[in-house]
Amino acid sequence: MVRILYIEDEIEIGSWVTDYLKARGYEVIWLKSGEDLEEYTANIDLAIIDIMLPGLDGFSIGKRIKREAGDLPILMLSARTAVEDKIEGLGFADDYLTKPFHPEELAARVEVLLRRYQKNDTVLEIGHLKIDPKSMLIVDKITDKEILLTGKQFQLFQYFIRHLNQILTKEQLYEGVWGEAFMEGDKTLMVHIRYLREKIEENPARPAVIETIRGIGYRVKA
Repeated sequence: MVRILYIEDEIEIGSWVTDYLKARGYEVIWLKSGEDLEEYTANIDLAIIDIMLPGLDGFSIGKRIKREAGDLPILMLSARTAVEDKIEGLGFADDYLTKPFHPEELAARVEVLLRRYQKNDTVLEIGHLKIDPKSMLIVDKITDKEILLTGKQFQLFQYFIRHLNQILTKEQLYEGVWGEAFMEGDKTLMVHIRYLREKIEENPARPAVIETIRGIGYRVKA
């Protein structure tokens, strides 16, 4: 049975979300705060975390979980709708859902994250590449040679793999990899994506792995 760690201090919301997920066949561990977190993170399949919590906020809890269990999918919940909050959340989490939300949308997002997490147990094949998501070993299937990336290239590609099939904005990518707010006109991200494409694409002039989504950002599809 899939085990979900759910951290929410609002009793009414926590009760109906827990009941709804249990009715769909999930085992739910509901905590009201991040205290004693370490007791639960080793044996869960997904974490759902509210941002506004007593003591440590959801951002701090989520970042701690991601540091300790990098392949654990995290879904952030929040009444905050500001772009800055979403960017901060998506800098480490896999999805961000704003309140109020419909329970069916929550369930759909949970299922997508679980499918993506299950994929991470096996080698990904994207075009001519074979990728081990845990070690981030990248092999060119045509030449059977490992592709070596520099530090920032590695972090950038790892961020794409963690957010597979998602369209990522320049703001999300820069915040997630550099840990700073994106400044319009800054070419740093564009330059790093160009260099990354030169290493991983069969034809960097016509990229098939890192897609450009015109007017929005980029995406890597499995």
